[in-house]
This record gives sequence, structure tokens and C-alpha cells, in this order.
Amino acid sequence: MATEAVDFTAEQEALVVKSWNVMKKNAGELGLKFFLRIFDIAPSASKLFSFLRGSDVPLEKNPKLKPHAMSVFVMTCESAAQLRKSGRVTVRDTTLKKLGAVHAKYGVVDEHFEVTRFALLETIKEAVPEMWCPEMKDAWRVAFDQLVAAIKKEMTAQPAP
Repeated sequence: MATEAVDFTAEQEALVVKSWNVMKKNAGELGLKFFLRIFDIAPSASKLFSFLRGSDVPLEKNPKLKPHAMSVFVMTCESAAQLRKSGRVTVRDTTLKKLGAVHAKYGVVDEHFEVTRFALLETIKEAVPEMWCPEMKDAWRVAFDQLVAAIKKEMTAQPAP
């Protein structure tokens, strides 16, 4: 996907890669924390997930949430870690098109992405407190915003329902 990357410096890349290398081993738990934080901030967001609608199982025990959360967390972090090297968001075109279609179908709006960014940054801050600094926060924010821009581009490419 030829999505323009903003200036993502070598220093920002190093901060993202260094923190992702530490978080990788715990991606399942961190992904779940990330999603639980999203639902804590915006409880209605759980309605966007078909496997959570109508479920009586507590969110943290839902058998489909952890694998989904881990998949999203890993994709987001891997994309961030590759941003400077590739000069663009590195998610396969087919995956990006699918992400755009799914986000458009469920009516995801800017506020959802803002909550997600906040939850991601808080999850990373909690995961690597000894590394966390304003520069790291900014690096992850820039990388996440690039991924969101690529998803939004695909969302607008979807035919209207």
C-alpha cells in the first residue's frame, strides 16, 4: 500500500523497535489489556464486535477476544516497527482492504480511532515503564496515526451500503 509516511526519524524508529522487542513476548496479554482498556473507556465499542454482541461471558474470558486482540496488537506494533524502513505502512494490501471494509461496515468513526490510540499508548506505557518518555509516546503516536490513515483511505474506497 503506497501510503505516504510522515517524517518518522531514526530515533523514533529505534524507540518503537526497542519497546516492541520487549513487548513481543507478552503480546497476548498486552493485546487483551489494550482491548479491555478500549472497552473501559468506551463500553459501547464492544458492540462493534460480532463475537461480543449478546455474549454473557465477561470480556476478559471471551474465548475470541484474546486471539483477536493479540492479532490487532501485533499487526499494529509490527507496522510501527517497519514504518521507517519501508517508508510506508507495511500491512499487506489485502489485509488493509479487509480492514477498511470491516471498519466501514461497522461504522467506525474518528472518535473510535482516538480512543484506540489513547488505549494503545497507555498499554505501551504500562508495559515498558522504564523506557517510556515523551519521545517514545510521540513515536508510537506517529506510527499509529499512519496506520489509521491507511485504514481510513481504504474505508473511503468502500462502496456506500
